[in-house]
Amino acid sequence: MSAFRVIRNATTGQPVLARAKWCASTWCRFRGLQLRLSLPEDEGLLFVYGSESIAATAIHMFFVFMSIGVIWLDASGRVVDTALAKPWRPYYAPRTKAQYFIEARPSILQRVQIGDVLAFDERAAP
Repeated sequence: MSAFRVIRNATTGQPVLARAKWCASTWCRFRGLQLRLSLPEDEGLLFVYGSESIAATAIHMFFVFMSIGVIWLDASGRVVDTALAKPWRPYYAPRTKAQYFIEARPSILQRVQIGDVLAFDERAAP
């Protein structure tokens, strides 16, 4: 069972996402948001990798039926890139290496800027 985290903007102190599913397993990362028809405004996925990489943190939008906001973070939690990802597009990747990325509703892009530091060590209620 995956844990959920609260994601906060450590730069501003503001909440970014109330419930982010911790996706560190191969299956969770593979599944992502494929085949989902909707996503609550306050929920998303936090993808976790063992090291920083551009290739490993690239995404596709095949079988994703909604636009999403994507935020890429380096090993220290600093936002290195963002994107509005559209359904059925083949490829989105960060401009620089990332170790984490968040997928959520597009409105998440209004709550962060490149260079912000995000914290996600607080567990959310189940």
